[in-house]
Amino acid sequence: MIQFRRTTAILTLLAASIGGGLIAAFAVATHNKAPVYVTARAAADTNTQRLTQLSNSFADIIEKASPAVVKISMTRIIKASEQQQNSPFMSDPFFRQFFGPMGRPRDQRERGLGSGVIVNPSGYILTNNHVVEKASSLKVTLSDGRDFTGKVVGADPQTDVAIVKIDSSALPTLPFANSDAARVGDLCFAIGNPFGQDHTVTMGIVSAKGRKLEAGTYLQNFIQTDASINPGNSGGALINARGELIGMNTMILTGGGASFGGEGGSIGIGFAVPSNMAKQVMDQIIKGGKVSRGYMGVTLESMTPELAPHFGLKEPHGAIVGDVTAGAPGSKAGLKSGDVITAIDGKKVLDSDDLTMNVVSHAPGSTVNLDVIRNGQPMKINVTLGTRPGGVDWSKRNPQGENEQDEDNNAQGNAPIRGISVENLTSDLAQQVNVPENTRGVVVDSVAPDSPAADNLGRGIVITAVDHHPVNNIQDFKRLMAQADGKSVLLTVVTAGPTGSVTGFTVVPAK
Repeated sequence: MIQFRRTTAILTLLAASIGGGLIAAFAVATHNKAPVYVTARAAADTNTQRLTQLSNSFADIIEKASPAVVKISMTRIIKASEQQQNSPFMSDPFFRQFFGPMGRPRDQRERGLGSGVIVNPSGYILTNNHVVEKASSLKVTLSDGRDFTGKVVGADPQTDVAIVKIDSSALPTLPFANSDAARVGDLCFAIGNPFGQDHTVTMGIVSAKGRKLEAGTYLQNFIQTDASINPGNSGGALINARGELIGMNTMILTGGGASFGGEGGSIGIGFAVPSNMAKQVMDQIIKGGKVSRGYMGVTLESMTPELAPHFGLKEPHGAIVGDVTAGAPGSKAGLKSGDVITAIDGKKVLDSDDLTMNVVSHAPGSTVNLDVIRNGQPMKINVTLGTRPGGVDWSKRNPQGENEQDEDNNAQGNAPIRGISVENLTSDLAQQVNVPENTRGVVVDSVAPDSPAADNLGRGIVITAVDHHPVNNIQDFKRLMAQADGKSVLLTVVTAGPTGSVTGFTVVPAK
């Protein structure tokens, strides 16, 4: 029903435009000459032409912007220790005694899909933190079908912004718009990969600005739109009618509440991180590897019409200071509980969120001038800002957030494919995996979820050759894998099929 209303609204606008064209068409006259009457057929042709021009203008915008939007495929390894820690059963000795070692969880491989926006021709891509968080590997697919391995340059969980880098150049990009200049009612387009449907485009308007939601991030100033956004759109582009980036699609609102591109589908309420906020975070990460924000060290509450008279205010705007952290910048500057901050650097403070966003937009060490009402009396207070807690310095950590590999995953020594455990194929094992007894090779016992081979191999698969060289035992397998010298390898494999064993081939990447 909501989608129908949106479509109806657009058609109404078009009809109004057409109607205006009709009126103008029938009112044409020349100076000092008799009126020129335009036939209905000519008017219809004119309106059709205008509709075609309007349609073409939309198509031109999307054709230019779409190549800068990419698909991001993520693989994440959930360690067995994490599963056991999160399981109320596996931490219970009474439960474990019935299951023993086989009941213990193993590492699991989780996959995700999102979108991204190329913002620099040298390969910098803007996306959501929740798209790449704890990723063990990233694959970036361009609109022309090319695939690249992505590397997380840095991320900022407080705004759900992340930067991914691929090794390429001369890439198509999207220019940033001034998101503050976007107005409610502006036409906008969302481009992304909802449910894996590459480069899907939806149209709507800017429904609202400055939205705050209880959805896990600390700094929120979302642009709301009715352009359809679904799981997989996360990190994709929200562009204006000039093809400029005004926001990065981040979450949707469903019947169950706000969701970061997760469960549920679009009901016409989607949210995007404003481009100004995303660009500020991006610039800091690329330049210094971390995001630093201003900090006063006070808790804030928004002024309301009910509270205003009690603080000596005629208008219900401003932020009320609650707690003041001892030793923090606000305390050192003299702020006290009960103070009302009505302006910062001469700019009116609307509410507590407005003040917070203004403060964090300043660099630590900068000084802000506050207009304060204390006990009904106006005063000025200058605060030299500190650094807001919670930032992550990506220049001092593994960009992928990975730990060192487990010892078991390095069992192959200098073999190019780590994480594969194999056994010699005996007659008993051949019977168990349902392959002919005379088959020579090794059988895969296990593949670590974070191994490059995890997508291609599985337990019970028999490997009979490496790069066309026969494998008779474990020693052959290790030797041939080592000879690959870090390159991808072609494996000849035998698997059990419904009508017998099947010989096939698979290419396994080296990393």
